[in-house]
This record gives sequence, C-alpha cells and structure tokens, in this order.
Amino acid sequence: MTPTQHPAAPHHLPLFISAPGETDLLLVIVGVVLVVAVLAAGVFFLWLHSLPERMVHNKVQFDIVAVLALLSLFTHIHAFWVAALLLALVKFPQFSFPNFSSSLQRIAGSLEKLASSEANAPEPKSRPLPEAGPAPQQGT
Repeated sequence: MTPTQHPAAPHHLPLFISAPGETDLLLVIVGVVLVVAVLAAGVFFLWLHSLPERMVHNKVQFDIVAVLALLSLFTHIHAFWVAALLLALVKFPQFSFPNFSSSLQRIAGSLEKLASSEANAPEPKSRPLPEAGPAPQQGT
C-alpha cells in the first residue's frame, strides 16, 4: 500500500520534510549544531576571559590580575576585566621584598652546626682535682 499525498501538496517534497513515524533529520542536525555552537561559544568566552592572566609579566602582577578577572567573572562587572587587561599590558618593575625568615634560617643553621660539632668533639681530658688537706680549724 503506497501512501497517498494530499491533493494540495506539491509532487516533489523537500528533503527536510519527513514522513510520519520517521526520524526528523533536520531536527537532529540542528540539535547537534546548536550543542556544538554553545560549547564553542563557552570555550571562546573562557579563553577570552583568561587573556589578561596569560599576558602578565611577574608574580605580584599575576595575583592582582587574576583576582580582578575572577571578580569580573562572578560579578558580571566588565570594568574589572578591562582593568585586569590594562594592568596586564603595563610592565611592572620586579619588586624584591626582604626575606626576614632567611636571617632566622641562617642563625638556626649555625646553631645546628655548633651543636653537632660539640657533640662529635672529643671530651677534654680532665685535670685531677687537688687532694683536700686537713680542714682548717675554727677558733674558739
């Protein structure tokens, strides 16, 4: 039994029109393209959002730019991202903060060397104590 067409339908139907009970090919293709497009847009957005962090020059600058970029990501205030981008374009001088713990580490290392050298050093020969003579008499 062959399906009959409606008298008002054209004799040649386009490819995207499916018969009743068959898979709609156009719907499947559009669904796959939509999912791929959404994923590609998300990857592009996150790649573009991390651009300032990839442009920084030193550690201090990276920390500041990363915080600004994270704030802009969560608050949707794009001024933070623009500030992070501008800050990443500026080359900061390399700051050197004094390391106060290095002095304490050198002191501790010296004390450990002294303690280990004293523990490994031979004991000095002791001199005999003088013989105790008769105790002095106390006068009455």
